[in-house]
Amino acid sequence: MQISNTLPLSLPVPRIYRIALSIFFFIQGLVFASWASRIPDIKLKFGLNDAELGSLLFALPAGQMLGMVLSGYLVSRFGSRLMLLIGVVIYPGTLVLLGVAPTIVLLVAALVFFGLCANLINIAANTQAISVEALYRKSIMASFHGLWSLAGLTGGLIGGFMAAHRHVPFVHYCIIFGLTMVLALIAGPYLLPRDASRKNKQASIFVKPNRNIVVLGLITFACMICEGTMFEWSGVYFQQVVHAPAQLIGLGFPAFMSTMAGGRFAADYFITKFGVKRLLRISGVTIFIGLLTAAIFPAIVPTTIGFLLVGLGVASVVPMTYSIAGRSRTIQPGVALAMVSTIGFLGFLLGPPLIGFVAEAFGLRWSLTMIAVLGLGTTLLAGSIKNEE
Repeated sequence: MQISNTLPLSLPVPRIYRIALSIFFFIQGLVFASWASRIPDIKLKFGLNDAELGSLLFALPAGQMLGMVLSGYLVSRFGSRLMLLIGVVIYPGTLVLLGVAPTIVLLVAALVFFGLCANLINIAANTQAISVEALYRKSIMASFHGLWSLAGLTGGLIGGFMAAHRHVPFVHYCIIFGLTMVLALIAGPYLLPRDASRKNKQASIFVKPNRNIVVLGLITFACMICEGTMFEWSGVYFQQVVHAPAQLIGLGFPAFMSTMAGGRFAADYFITKFGVKRLLRISGVTIFIGLLTAAIFPAIVPTTIGFLLVGLGVASVVPMTYSIAGRSRTIQPGVALAMVSTIGFLGFLLGPPLIGFVAEAFGLRWSLTMIAVLGLGTTLLAGSIKNEE
């Protein structure tokens, strides 16, 4: 492994790589949460009903899906470091475009590109994480995702503050762009120079997903449809169903993000203690109970408790599935991650419009109940995975 001469000598090299990459995970989460925290304002700005908002939100995961194959190819071809450095500029830059879009058509176009950039930085960051984890020779993947969730919590709180003080999304997003550029300049020089070597260096980029990758993708799907519900509908649920006062409309999102972040920082310990399959089963049940609590008792306290449980339930699922996929002996890490993400992000793709259409016909409480049932897929599929191929 080639070591950069610019690295500070006071810290062990793996720790420097881990700290630098953690900052990039934080940037990634901060940017996404900044968008998600202002969705109620976007909804009001364009006068959208639930079904129309659901259709609009379809654009972001559509962009993510369009970028899956491309991202896997680019990361495998040019390395995760270069793609991460490129993604960290264009991803926050596209956030600014979302804030300034004057029409629905331009907003949809910006959301598609935003989703494509989100996928590129996601695949690059997780491929880097797999390589850094290999240096430690133990599970550390969840801690990276914990930084993503902590950034989500931070972004949600900043978004709530900006909304409460009537700052338009464009001003909010420009501030986030400036902050992320400063962080990227600090951490960029200390990213891992090259990805971990593979046992099968001739593994093709263009391969079919095997059974284990498909199962991991389906588990990720069951988790991410619930995660996407919290990101994109928690504020609307507090606004329309809970009828929370204006200053508490944003409460559900940071509640969810707080336990998601805390759960991820603790997840590596519990993965070692209980094993992947047992922890996945517990996670699915926790998600189900949390969403059902919010649907049955639509008041501020029980709904907040429900969203706290959902955050705890989804916390460790994606880090576990990504880590297992990245250890494939037959598929390159970037490609394996792209495959799992492709299936998983179908949850983000189908979730927003599905929730909107069901909500328009039957109400948001029924939408949440439906998503709770889907979340149980994490539990039901857990027994079918292999920890390594």
